[in-house]
Amino acid sequence: MKIALMDSGIGLLPTAAAVRRLRPDADLVLSSDPDGMPWGPRTAQDVTARALAVARAAARHRPDALIIACNTASVHALPALRAALEPGLPVIGTVPAIKPAAADGGPVAIWATPATTGSPYQRALIRDFAGSVAVTEVPCPGLADAVQHADEAAIDRAVAAAAALTPSDVRAVVLGCTHYELVAERIRAAVQRAGRPPVTLHGSAGAVAAQALRRVGGGAPLSAERAGTLAVILSGRPAELPEAALAYAQGRLLKALSPVR
Repeated sequence: MKIALMDSGIGLLPTAAAVRRLRPDADLVLSSDPDGMPWGPRTAQDVTARALAVARAAARHRPDALIIACNTASVHALPALRAALEPGLPVIGTVPAIKPAAADGGPVAIWATPATTGSPYQRALIRDFAGSVAVTEVPCPGLADAVQHADEAAIDRAVAAAAALTPSDVRAVVLGCTHYELVAERIRAAVQRAGRPPVTLHGSAGAVAAQALRRVGGGAPLSAERAGTLAVILSGRPAELPEAALAYAQGRLLKALSPVR
């Protein structure tokens, strides 16, 4: 089995690591666009064009499925990607985990890039899945870029700024950008208020990985002895995992896979 994942940058690491845990024998293809990072401030047309280029680079490796491990690309480019690649290549998008977060009763905060915050796509998800639950949309300018470069000081500043916009009584925070899952514990610490119940974070990586495997009929590993391989594509070029990826546990997990070009 071969699963490809695409994103603007290393935000695909949490979903790739989730696939790796579920199917350690699967070969992984990671295609991203560091030359075009960040995608959040770009127009919908520009995001779509760049996402198509990244997806086609991954598709040349003939994967069994392609995961769009990027909320911004899923918001703006999912229909175009499916039109270009399906039915030959199943395409699985990433949806913010608003429904499970709202199921706890709220209040809920959704941390997302400025491009996703307030978008018709996100507003529709809130309308359809949050019901009467109080939801606050929190834009996080600069956070994805800081995570991409493992810039500790910039991550701290961006997390603190978003936490200041997050109501003190929230019970759940939706991580509406895949990059944010790499710093989930820092976000949890920033939004947790003294004397309040523990805040639950809701990411999408595990659910999206499981959905991709269901689409291609992937259950238990075929062989407990076979370890999957890893192919990395950076803006269309064969490469290795970026150094910044190794700052995160998910990147170090994937680094152990045998590289292929």
